[in-house]
Amino acid sequence: MRLLLHRPFRKLSFLSSSTSGLLMASKQLLKSAPFPNPLTPSAHRHPFHSRSLVFSPISSKPVLKIRPLCLRTNGYSSLSPAHVAEPVEVETPKENGMSSMQMRILKEKLENLGIDGETISVPGQYNHLICPMCKGGDSEEKSLSMDISENWDRAIWCCFRGKCGWTGSTRAFVGNRLPPETSKLKKKREITEESLGLEPLCEEIIDYFSERMISRGTLMRNAVMQKSTGDQIAIAFPYRRDGKLVSCKYRDIDKKFWQEKDTEKIFYGLDDIKGTNDIIIVEGEIDKLAMEEAGFRNCVSVPDGAPPKVSSKELPPEEKASRIVLATDGDVPGQALAEELARRLGRERCWRVKWPKKNDKENFKDANEVLMYLGSDVLKGVIEDAELFPIRGLFNFANYFDELDAYYHRTLGYEYGVSTGWKNLNDLYNVVPGELTIVTGVPNSGKSEWIDALLCNLSASVGWKFVLCSMENKVREHARKLLEKHIKKPFFDKRYGGSAERMSVEEFEQGKKWLNDTFYLIRCEDDSLPNISWVLDLAQAAVLRHGVRGLVIDPYNELDHQRPPNQTETEYVSQMLTKIKRFAQHHCCHVWFVAHPRQLHQWTGGPPNLYDISGSAHFINKCDNGIVIHRNRDPEAGEIDQVQVCVRKVRNKVAGTIGDAFLSYDSKKKVVEGMIEIMLLSLAVTVAALNAGDERVEGDRVVVVECRSEGEFDRNLRQQ
Repeated sequence: MRLLLHRPFRKLSFLSSSTSGLLMASKQLLKSAPFPNPLTPSAHRHPFHSRSLVFSPISSKPVLKIRPLCLRTNGYSSLSPAHVAEPVEVETPKENGMSSMQMRILKEKLENLGIDGETISVPGQYNHLICPMCKGGDSEEKSLSMDISENWDRAIWCCFRGKCGWTGSTRAFVGNRLPPETSKLKKKREITEESLGLEPLCEEIIDYFSERMISRGTLMRNAVMQKSTGDQIAIAFPYRRDGKLVSCKYRDIDKKFWQEKDTEKIFYGLDDIKGTNDIIIVEGEIDKLAMEEAGFRNCVSVPDGAPPKVSSKELPPEEKASRIVLATDGDVPGQALAEELARRLGRERCWRVKWPKKNDKENFKDANEVLMYLGSDVLKGVIEDAELFPIRGLFNFANYFDELDAYYHRTLGYEYGVSTGWKNLNDLYNVVPGELTIVTGVPNSGKSEWIDALLCNLSASVGWKFVLCSMENKVREHARKLLEKHIKKPFFDKRYGGSAERMSVEEFEQGKKWLNDTFYLIRCEDDSLPNISWVLDLAQAAVLRHGVRGLVIDPYNELDHQRPPNQTETEYVSQMLTKIKRFAQHHCCHVWFVAHPRQLHQWTGGPPNLYDISGSAHFINKCDNGIVIHRNRDPEAGEIDQVQVCVRKVRNKVAGTIGDAFLSYDSKKKVVEGMIEIMLLSLAVTVAALNAGDERVEGDRVVVVECRSEGEFDRNLRQQ
């Protein structure tokens, strides 16, 4: 026998059968069930001395090859698999019983209609389904109700959404007639080793397994046998339940597999997991044998590799299992199989293995590869170090340690937020990507003007791009306002009560390019009002296509709010703000949402509260930042152009705090400029501001007056 084996790793020497017991005696992480005595091979031995085996130099695993020889009186010649007398097709699993058949057909019909059949498991009435006709409308209401008959013969449904009302029914079999291919149910065959012609393993095949680090003792305990058909030999893996032969799977010299027809499909090694609390599931019979070499007998293999779906009847009886380790192959089909098994068995009790690195680009594929190249101890460690199968929406902090490290070392960017561009507002409010800022104020208080000026500052300082959904502004008017704040010159001559120089043609052309590169518009061009889902979908497109970092929705009352009749405005606002916050967090995009206050009775002229916003208290409850923009209207109370920025809520204390700042609105330059230093709620911060000293800058935006006491500071403030 010649061995032509080339591997990138040095293969470990195979332990003899006398030392293999040491592997079995290693402490197991997973509990194994009591197992029966090894099956004694038959005394009848087939002469294989005339056949030799070689191993492919290409494959990373040894491949069983039987050399074709000239015919002798006691010799054999190799035949192609097509000449095998036994059936070679793997039969598609079929459901047992009329109800199972009708259930499958009825579910297929429902899925063809767009109804999710996976949510229906037993006959009866199902409510709160998504209607495939109306999709639940803008609110995605689950309004479809369905009734399934006890024998899975018929389904009746009705959508109770007022604008839909879709009703219908369907039956598994039209006219109660069975389709021709399902009129007769095939019975499962009863098989025995004698009826299949199974034989004990020859030495050549035992040597083949020894190259895979599988010992003779493991082969004997699992009753691995062989089958001769003409001049071809195939490895036979018997599938047993309670010691009785249920099915048999074969592997020929070309690594082709087939199973006995009309036999029940069960997991390979099913008897080894009875009564165990821990189960290992692998993707192949040889991987199951490799697990036993590492000390784990409580292991089973799926019957057909990595199928696209796993039938419920193929799953092992694992009701008592509290821990299931999924050790499927590391390729894409193997991972898909792990996902399907976890879905069927319950993700909450599943673990998954992470195969070690083979080189810089790839990992080992399965358990047998790890056993061959790294040994049983490493394979055992891989199983012991299996990680919890991820559950969508459930994490621990270890999943975020990389992000937490970057946050601590300030490598994420914008950890403290981005400055607004106004010195006297920096300690109160900074713009953090992924947050929601609610802006309110009475009409004509300057909410939109303040946001426009803020966007201009952010564009100049960090180069952010923005998408604007401003339904109250005409495009040309909004462009004029933005250009005046960017260029700091009026758009027209002598329109603002002064003689400031109008922006030049060159400045106007430069400003147009800046507008086009910085802002993107969401406009509803027909007669209908846009809803929030429509706005967020377009904003998402702007994020993905243009890389915008900010979204402005101005104002709330210009959106279409067709809430369901059974939903209160408070519930609707809560749902809407949740959608906006998810958008902001998912796309790392800051959202400014302008909402008007309700009609204020007995208003005294002071700034409103966030709780005064029309619609719901959720505006202040759910936002990350709450700002009230207020302008003085009483000449006796102060300057008319004085704008008060009231920061009433800051969730992220790193980025700001609650307090008030005052800005001056220059109608000639159409820009918002700082007027005085910050007035903080905290007395300690206020005293620090008093000791700031005399700081005056030519053409200054921020004027800090020298104060020696809190009273003097108040007098200077009134003078300003």
